[in-house]
Amino acid sequence: MNILIRQARVVAPHNTNNRKVVDILIEGGAITSIKKNITAKAGVRVIEGRDLCVSAGWVDMQAISCDPGFEHRETLDTLVKCAAAGGFTAVCIHNHNQPALHNKTQIEYIINKTGNRIVDVYPLGTITVGGKGEDLAEMYDMQQSGAVGFSDYKHPIKDAGMMLRALQYSDNIGALIVAHANDQYLSRGGQVNEGETATTLGLKGIPAIAEELMLQRNITLLEYGGGRLHVPTISTRGSIELVKKAKSAGLAVTCGVAAANLLLDDSSLGDFDTNFKLDPPLRSKKDVLALRNALNNGTIDVVVSDHAPYDTESKELEFDLADFGMISLQTAFSCAFQAVQKDGLDNLITALTSRPREILSLPAVSIAEGETANLTIFSTSEKTKLTDKTNESLSRNSPFYDKVLDGKVIGIVNGAKSFFNV
Repeated sequence: MNILIRQARVVAPHNTNNRKVVDILIEGGAITSIKKNITAKAGVRVIEGRDLCVSAGWVDMQAISCDPGFEHRETLDTLVKCAAAGGFTAVCIHNHNQPALHNKTQIEYIINKTGNRIVDVYPLGTITVGGKGEDLAEMYDMQQSGAVGFSDYKHPIKDAGMMLRALQYSDNIGALIVAHANDQYLSRGGQVNEGETATTLGLKGIPAIAEELMLQRNITLLEYGGGRLHVPTISTRGSIELVKKAKSAGLAVTCGVAAANLLLDDSSLGDFDTNFKLDPPLRSKKDVLALRNALNNGTIDVVVSDHAPYDTESKELEFDLADFGMISLQTAFSCAFQAVQKDGLDNLITALTSRPREILSLPAVSIAEGETANLTIFSTSEKTKLTDKTNESLSRNSPFYDKVLDGKVIGIVNGAKSFFNV
C-alpha cells in the first residue's frame, strides 16, 4: 500500500527536516518524496489529522511476551499487535518464559516465530541459566543466534562475583548487560514505595535504598571489570545521581524509566488497585519530578513500556498477594507525553528512537527521501482511551482502562507493512 502522510510535523532531533511541517509519500515501503505539499494520486492512502507528528519508529527496550509458557496471558502474536497499536516498530523481549530464554534454541524460537512482522522483535537472552543467578548462560551462542543483549529481567543477580563475571564475559564478546536494580534482602515483602502512603495504607514499603544500593554495586563492578551496563527502570532521585556520576566518570552505563513512573506517584494507590502495583514501585512526587528532569537533561536515556501481562487470577487478589506489573505497550506514549507535555516532546522522542537504537547497536533510522520507511505517526492534541474494544492484549491489567490520556498514536509504517488505529 502506498501512503501519503499529510501536513505532519517531523519530530527528529538532528534531522534536517526536524520541526518542519511536510507531506511524506511512501511507495513500496520507501520514502520517495518529502515536500511542503504533495498531491495524492489514486490508490494512495492519505493519513491526516490535528497536530499530526511523525518520527522515526519507536523502540521499546522492555516488555515480556509470556510465550512460551504463559500463552493465556500474552502470545507473541498479541504482543506484536499491542506494540503496533502503541506506536512501536521494534520491541525487546525479556525473559518471563517456560522454558527460559537461556539458550540459542529459545532465542531462535522467538526470532523464527516473529520474523517478517510489522514490528521487529528482538530477544534478550538470560544472563544466567534459567534466570536464577547461579550459573552463566551460553551468552555467546545466544548472541550468534540473534540475542541483542542479556537480562535476567526483574531478578537481580545477588552474587556480586557472578555479576562481575557476566560483565567481564560480555565485554569480551561486545554484548550488553541489562540488570534490574533491587536488593531483594532490603525490599523483601515490600509492596509499595516506602513512605507516607505505605504507612497510611498499612503496606510494607520498598525503600529507595534497595534500588540505589544494588545500582551502586553494579556500577562499581562495571568500573572494575569493564563491559556495558544498562539499568532498565530507575525510579528514585538517588539512582539518578548515581547514574549521572557514573556517566561523568566515563563509564559505559545507560538507564531507562518506565512510562508509568514518569506520570504517577504513590498517591495513586489510595484505592488499593493492584494494577498500580509495579516493580519498581510508584515513588514520591519528588522522585517523579526528578525523573522528568533527568529525561529532559539526558541522564535518563530511554523510556520503556515495561509491558507485563497478567491474568485475572494474578491481579484480582489482596494487594500483598497480587503480582507486580501492568500492560502498557498501548499507553506508554500517552503516559510519558502527559508527564512531559510538548516542552519535553523532543527529549521523549529521542528516548524512544535514537537512544535505544544506539544502546542496542541497531541501525539508525532516517526520515529522508530514498530511505526505507520506519515511522511512527502520532497526534499531540488527540486523546487515547484503552477499552475492551481497543485493547490488543490477552490481559487487561491496566489502571488506565476507560481513562483518557493525552496524545494518540495514529499508526506505524515499517517497510512495506503498516498499521493504523484510525
